[in-house]
Amino acid sequence: MITIKGLTKKFDDLEVLKGIDLEVEKGKVVVVIGPSGSGKTTLLRCINILETPTSGSITISNSQLDFSKTVPKKRISAFRSLTGMVFQSYNLFPHKTALENVMEGPVIVKKESSANASRKAEQLLSKVGLGDKLHYYPFQLSGGQQQRVGIARALAMEPKVMLFDEPTSALDPELVGDVLKAMKDLASEGMTMVVVSHEMRFAREAADEVIFMDRGIIIERGAPEQIFSTPKEERTQQFLQMIQ
Repeated sequence: MITIKGLTKKFDDLEVLKGIDLEVEKGKVVVVIGPSGSGKTTLLRCINILETPTSGSITISNSQLDFSKTVPKKRISAFRSLTGMVFQSYNLFPHKTALENVMEGPVIVKKESSANASRKAEQLLSKVGLGDKLHYYPFQLSGGQQQRVGIARALAMEPKVMLFDEPTSALDPELVGDVLKAMKDLASEGMTMVVVSHEMRFAREAADEVIFMDRGIIIERGAPEQIFSTPKEERTQQFLQMIQ
């Protein structure tokens, strides 16, 4: 489903990603962990082409972008439509209801009718446990509820892959559970997901594979039980000892 080869990203003289190779099978959940500044979020933003990689290639399904040459904007837009991105901040339109926020992309970008987009938005909001909040504005919703609207909004575009960048980091602890449940439900339905997270419990319970990154490279990868119980690399061991 996702194949990344030799991916690098430089910001001026700073090389943030140093030749990442990664494969994510269809329907699998990969959770990326690591210290701040390790390149986790940059990796996600490169998959979504919010950041243009310096070199390497990314393939999603049958679509490939090769960054050894200039990629036309039209191809980038088409490629980006294969992914749904959920950010740390909710980025909802404050003047639109939950229903209208979820409808926005299908109506504006995909030119769906308002009736179809509304039906789909209702179903998705119910799916993430917000069927009774359709007509609430963001200021009337908790942070966890707003984040779940963000998940529904990303799903409304019917992506092949969902990308999550620390989706619970801005939430009060008591609000984290509902967001993680919505993500686990997606995982159980076979959605391909790449999640950058500091929620080790989620990584243990929902991930098919855990990747530990540091200083722009993948240090170690494996099944959750292997990474958390018997990590092979000393750097992985150091990191887990600090956070557990």
